[in-house]
Amino acid sequence: MANIPTVTSKRIVAAVPKFRKILEQARERDVNESDTVTIITDILEEVFGFDKYAEITREYAIQGTYCDLAIKSAKKIEYLIEVKAVGISLKDSHLRQAVTYASQEGIRWVVLTNGIVWQIFRVTLEDRVEITKLIEFDFTALNPRKKDDQEMLFLLCKRGVQKDLIDEFYEYRQSVNCYTIGAVLLTEPVISVIRRELRKIKDGLKVSNEEIEELVAKEVIKRDLIESEAGKDAQKNIQKLSKKRLRSKPKPLLQPKSEAIEGPDCEN
Repeated sequence: MANIPTVTSKRIVAAVPKFRKILEQARERDVNESDTVTIITDILEEVFGFDKYAEITREYAIQGTYCDLAIKSAKKIEYLIEVKAVGISLKDSHLRQAVTYASQEGIRWVVLTNGIVWQIFRVTLEDRVEITKLIEFDFTALNPRKKDDQEMLFLLCKRGVQKDLIDEFYEYRQSVNCYTIGAVLLTEPVISVIRRELRKIKDGLKVSNEEIEELVAKEVIKRDLIESEAGKDAQKNIQKLSKKRLRSKPKPLLQPKSEAIEGPDCEN
């Protein structure tokens, strides 16, 4: 994660406690969706650093319908925000609506929030629309002085968006997770290392890579890490990367055939 600018850090420290109180009071009053949108707009300005008039659009029109808020830069829409009333629990149906908006416009990021709970999703459109939850946090539980909480908020901040940090964080999460690590544990190089270490424990130990792989798959790794859709996708990705590395390895240079070197004539 990139270093958070001092001005951004100070803004987060000052503004988060203020809006934590505002949100708690709004929840007690059970304010409606329109009033929640107003609070979110102020958070976008005072916490995340966006210009309320130039960079935040309310009721962003998408093919005859509207998304509650859109964050825009000079070039594009950075992310959409679907807002629900502060007292409403977020549901899958709310997410489907926001994802439909994003897929129609080719927007990669969607935020679903009721002001208190914030969910950030990545939207990809290849053969079909796919959504991946990146993070979820409770705004009222944040500690604005805690580094991890500041870094999480910085992903949505104006300076963070300008640096494409949310995309970098997504790529990191795609690589560093339980499913990818589970898939790596089943690769031939790792299995070979395990076999080598086992043979160090007992001289002459006869154990095959296939036997170790079966033990790791069935008794060491949780079944969900292998058999779930995420687990299968991770295994496919690792296999693709392995094949790609093999193809990209430079071929060994052919050694020129040695030619007989004629020495001086030794005959008298």
